[in-house]
Amino acid sequence: MVTDGIERLGFLIHDSARLLRKRFEAKGRAFGLSAAQWRLMVRLVKEEGVAQARLAELLEIEPISVSRLLDRMEEGGWIERRQDLTDRRVRMIFPTDKSREAFASIKSVAGEVYEAALDGLNQDERRILIKALNAIVTNLSDGETPTVEQSNIAKGNAA
Repeated sequence: MVTDGIERLGFLIHDSARLLRKRFEAKGRAFGLSAAQWRLMVRLVKEEGVAQARLAELLEIEPISVSRLLDRMEEGGWIERRQDLTDRRVRMIFPTDKSREAFASIKSVAGEVYEAALDGLNQDERRILIKALNAIVTNLSDGETPTVEQSNIAKGNAA
């Protein structure tokens, strides 16, 4: 039976994500943020004004953990909490100028990490890889609310 390596798909995706995360952590330490804080900040810069509960969903971590991350980030001047205009129980999270500036710097680091990860792939192979990974995300999303980035990609607008 020919499987074309499909039986290794889950391991390959997991290992790729783990190694990317490890490389980002190493390069991102210069800013004094943990990997979890970086992930949170990137989400905030891309989707300003996100409710804490939605951040927990997007990051796939417990709400209490998001609250603790936000507490530390607020103390460091990375984020700002505001009351939702329509529901006073909901706290909306916004990045500060400090976050936006750090995000702009880390984008160049991300480019370096992505180039290292994609070394040896030509432009067509890179485009096919991204298209295939987007299809996997779409196929397995089970009606989850797409992120702004996923919506842009679905519309053909790369973020």
